[in-house]
Amino acid sequence: MASVEVKVPDVGDFKDLAVIEVLVQPGDTIKPEQSLVTVESDKASMEIPSSHGGVVKELKVKLGDKVSEGSVLLVLETGNAADAPAARSAVPSPAPAGTGAGAPPAAAGAGAAPAPGAAATAPQPSPGQGASRTIEVRVPDIGEFKDVAVIELLVKPGDPVKLEQSLITVESDKASMEIPSSAAGVVKELKVALGDKVNIGDPVAVLEGAAEASPSPRPPAPGPEGAAATAAIAPAPVPAPAEGGRSGGQGQGRVLPTAALPPHEPAAPTGKLPHASPSVRKFARELGIPLGEVQGSGPKGRILQEDLQNFTKAVMRGDASTQAAAGKGAAAPGGAALGLLPWPKVDFEKFGPVERKDLSRIKKIAGPNLHRNWVMIPHVTNHDDADITELEAFRVQLNKENEKSGVKVTMLAFLIKASVAALKQFPEFNSSLDGEQIVLKGYWHIGFAADTPNGLVVPVIRDADRKGILQISAELSELAKKAREGKLTPAEMSGATFTISSLGGIGGRYFTPIINAPEVAILGVCRSRTEPVWDGGQFQPRLMLPLSLSWDHRVVDGAAAARFNAHLGAILADFRRVLL
Repeated sequence: MASVEVKVPDVGDFKDLAVIEVLVQPGDTIKPEQSLVTVESDKASMEIPSSHGGVVKELKVKLGDKVSEGSVLLVLETGNAADAPAARSAVPSPAPAGTGAGAPPAAAGAGAAPAPGAAATAPQPSPGQGASRTIEVRVPDIGEFKDVAVIELLVKPGDPVKLEQSLITVESDKASMEIPSSAAGVVKELKVALGDKVNIGDPVAVLEGAAEASPSPRPPAPGPEGAAATAAIAPAPVPAPAEGGRSGGQGQGRVLPTAALPPHEPAAPTGKLPHASPSVRKFARELGIPLGEVQGSGPKGRILQEDLQNFTKAVMRGDASTQAAAGKGAAAPGGAALGLLPWPKVDFEKFGPVERKDLSRIKKIAGPNLHRNWVMIPHVTNHDDADITELEAFRVQLNKENEKSGVKVTMLAFLIKASVAALKQFPEFNSSLDGEQIVLKGYWHIGFAADTPNGLVVPVIRDADRKGILQISAELSELAKKAREGKLTPAEMSGATFTISSLGGIGGRYFTPIINAPEVAILGVCRSRTEPVWDGGQFQPRLMLPLSLSWDHRVVDGAAAARFNAHLGAILADFRRVLL
């Protein structure tokens, strides 16, 4: 019997890794490549495999310890001190990321003892050999979400992808999130299609990975230290729902190959997908903190444990509240966070028959955002009328001339183009409020509210200033069709700088549209009607279009809003002003 120290092998650039799980205990019999401990950095979790087989004599680490390359993990009693290192050094390179650390080397798996001197004579791969390998990318830990639908494929076979590049977008009834790649390479095969349901551990894509996708092995040195330096880094395990932990170092079958990256865990889509390490995600779940509502202070907005603690303190002091609490404030308990009376709890069935229906997914997502915007933004709405008599005549004529093209020009296309001209004249309406600064945007992306069977969505016409009326009309038709079919992608509903909500096809006179944060203004339009208008000498029948402009009083003042509406009305009355 010989004693061998098992050390942390080459783990790349990671240092001071925290031990978050000890998978073996003194007295356990372990095999080469069996996982010993799980360690975690601020970017990834990984298992450290054993470089030898034997019986655990002594553990040198415990939960919470910090380890780096070369740190001693435990002491083993091995049956033959010479055989185990030789068997490992016969393997030319560590197990590639994505194959798991539980697979033993081919020679050891066959049960054949290596020939004397095999370790010394085994050919080493040249730099050109083994430069690529097949890597299966799987869905990482995405928290409590299950059976999430694939709504967007961001890559296709043949595309090169980088580490952490997003591969697909998935959506639950609460949030949408992007699934990043845990390795770099070229997409060989996609394992999912639009509409598929996926869970933690499901395969997403097969990559042909480059050698640099995982840390390169160091040349083995003689003795136990050299063998330990070539130990493969296994991906982090994902616990099965019914398991509370491991015993005796067993359970290698749950190793998944893609725990190299933290998942995105947004709340309702906000345009930002927060990053957090596995330990921070676990801590957040234990405290019930919605990660999507926490501002990260780490690199690239990564959420740290201190951020969770500060967020909790702010909620306890009443300086902040979660969206869930705000949503409940409009439901059963309601209003407590705002110092209001509780929402009335009524047994409606005692007054007569009722029917209960769940809110649609779109309304569940939009409701909290609308509530926040209405409460947080000081809305003011200006109402005005625009004379569109000549513009409507021109639109009708244009549709007759382009009847064969199949593109139908609507008044909304003219409104978008006129709004861009007005926004250029009054740039504060094309801005966002960021703390004590105003962000003036040099691009003009116009959102429009589209009515669908499941509720309102807001597709976006990008770079409307660079497009003509016919091109805008074609895009409006295409996006509205996708909205009705539920096929809009997140990219097609993001980035708007100004929004138009048109009820012209339904009716009404005026209304107060709610600003779509982080925008500072929104234009509401109702059905036009012919009215008698005094021209200075007599009344003339004119087609008048009602306009309702809601604006954020923190950014815009009343005089600017009145000028904006007047300028917009002038453009619609004489569309040649767009050229000025």
